This record gives sequence, structure tokens and C-alpha cells, in this order.
Amino acid sequence: MADNGLTIGALLAESDDLLKGAGVDSPRLSSQVLVGHVLGLDRVRLVLDRDRVLSVAEVRRIRSLVARRATGEPVAYLLGEKEFFGLSFRVTTDVLVPRPETEHIIEETQRRFSPDQAFSYVDLGTGSGCIAVTLALLFPQARGLALDVSPGALTVARDNARSHGVDGRIAFVRGSLGVPFAAQASLDLVVSNPPYVSEAEFGTVSFEVAGFEPRGALVPCVSGQSDGLECYRALIPQAGDALRSGGWLILEIGCDQGQAVPQLVDNCSLFETVHVVFDLAGRDRIVVARRC
Repeated sequence: MADNGLTIGALLAESDDLLKGAGVDSPRLSSQVLVGHVLGLDRVRLVLDRDRVLSVAEVRRIRSLVARRATGEPVAYLLGEKEFFGLSFRVTTDVLVPRPETEHIIEETQRRFSPDQAFSYVDLGTGSGCIAVTLALLFPQARGLALDVSPGALTVARDNARSHGVDGRIAFVRGSLGVPFAAQASLDLVVSNPPYVSEAEFGTVSFEVAGFEPRGALVPCVSGQSDGLECYRALIPQAGDALRSGGWLILEIGCDQGQAVPQLVDNCSLFETVHVVFDLAGRDRIVVARRC
């Protein structure tokens, strides 16, 4: 089809048909988001301006993004950003796309610390920095450490901290889970959304996840057959050493790990009041434990 003379409505219909045929998730929403992104319009304006004729440059840019989406590439990578807890975060293929389920870590922190409280925290496996940066914004007196093994992820996280004006209160360090990351009894909070997808489960995830998001942010980087629990086995004892008495450990877990991870926390013998928090779908999602 020619690049000139197309209206917004016609290009939306064309994009929707292409993405439906490609079998990607949410084809209509993807079309609306991509067209709106290029044109700087929200979904309401797309409807109201559906008869507007597009320029050749606009049509070509939209078609390029839609073609990439048809391969399964996530919308967040196409836009270069993703919303988390009402904030915009830069994302690249170096980092996992932030998920709504991870916002429960923020909510559980808010339940345990007051907004004006000064405390120290660490975000293990920070990725895009969405957890560390959001905590710094919500708790202006807090200071954090964001750790990740990926240099690319740390670059993205630093960029997000700068864009939200909290880079002066977060230190970014390259390191792997299980390696000591803080002095003994020096922290008030340890949070993490570590890789927790087992090898078996990874074989069942959608191509949009397996084909584009960093595998190391999903499956623990270990030799042999991962059961998805390796990172918890490494980080829980280290967190226990780093937390002060009364400090909090808040972890995201897989929906089938609601018994295994609390058991690992219990086995550590450094924590009390271990419990599991459900996500909005009623699935096990967060483990919260208090340091003895």
C-alpha cells in the first residue's frame, strides 16, 4: 500500500490486521499505542482525528514499528519506556520490562516505613532501577544501593535515577547475588525481584518474553538444570547478615514458590514473621520477613 494519502483510521485498521495475523498479544491495543506514540496522540484523540491524513514520514515510521511488533518485540522496547507505579522508566533489551506485580514490593515497603523516615536499603538485581528509583522518590530521606551483574542494566538504571532526580541518593554497583553487598547489620531494608523462572517454566513462556527479554533476568544464571530458587538460596543469608534487627526483607517470587521461598527464609534462622502476599490475581507473589 502507498505511503501517502493514508488516514489515521486506515493505518490503524491496517496495523490491527497485520498484528492479528502475526498472533501477537493485544494486537488492537498495540496498534493504538504505536500509532499514538508516533503522532503524540492519546487513544481518544486517535478516534477523534481518525480522518486526519498522515505524512509519508509518519506512515513509514509507524509501519516500521508495527513490523517490529509483528515479530513479537514487546511494545515497551519499541517505545523505549514503560510505566511503573505511575512513573515512566526507560527500558532497553538489557533489562526486564517492569511488571505490575512488582509494584507490590513498593506497596509492602510503604506499609512498613513512613514517608519522612530515613532508612537505608538495597535493591538486588535492580534491572531498570524501577524499584530503587521509586523507593527513593517515595522516601526522600532514604538512601539506597542498586546492585546488578549486567553493565547494560546498570547504565539504564542510572539513567532512570538521573531522569527522576534521585541519582544522588542511590549508589549503583556491579555485583552478583550471594556476594556480600553491605556491612553486617547496616541496612533497614532489602528488596529484590531476582531471576526466579525455572528451566522447565522458561520453556513454556511466550516468545515475546523468551525471544526478547534478557534470559539472565528471568532464569538464574547457573550451570545445569535450574529450579528457579538459586538466587533465593544465595541472597537470603546475605540479606540476613546485612539487615539490622527489625529490618525487612521483601522479595518477589513466582506464583508456585509460595511454600519453597518462605521455607528457605525459615531455614536461615535469622528472620521472624515470614508471610506471603498475594497479587491482584490471588497468586503468591511477595514474601515479607522481618529480621530477628
